[in-house]
Amino acid sequence: METIQYQTLLPSDDSLQQLVAGWYQAEWGLAPEHTLNKLRGIEAPEIHVVQLLNGAPVATGGVHRHVPIIDRYPHLAAHPYWLALVYTQPPLRGRGLGAALCQELQLQAKAAGIDVLHLFTHTAESLYTRLGWEVTERIAAGGKNIAVMEFRL
Repeated sequence: METIQYQTLLPSDDSLQQLVAGWYQAEWGLAPEHTLNKLRGIEAPEIHVVQLLNGAPVATGGVHRHVPIIDRYPHLAAHPYWLALVYTQPPLRGRGLGAALCQELQLQAKAAGIDVLHLFTHTAESLYTRLGWEVTERIAAGGKNIAVMEFRL
């Protein structure tokens, strides 16, 4: 039987932060320094967690106040909290780990007093729709159909 646990990233978790930075660089080309600065600058009620499967890190994601799409579309700054940077290691995708991670983040956000979360995606809209998220806006950017979605906690 597989055991799933969650570990909140703390400023002292350098090795986990480095791992997450490597995942984000491989998946989205994000500079590790950018990721490390973001992870080290998290302030409550923001959170970022690593999902552990049988004790091994396999996925990560967080609830953040700022996401890059706000820089291009400033009106989105009206949404204060974003489910963001959700990543599952490629060989483990399609097993429900990402869905479990999102549900855990939603629970933690609610416990932190957050009422509504937003996200943006051009690749996983069907996953989030299955989890109860609703599209509130569509943005065509860079040849991508980006769905901005909302979830009321």
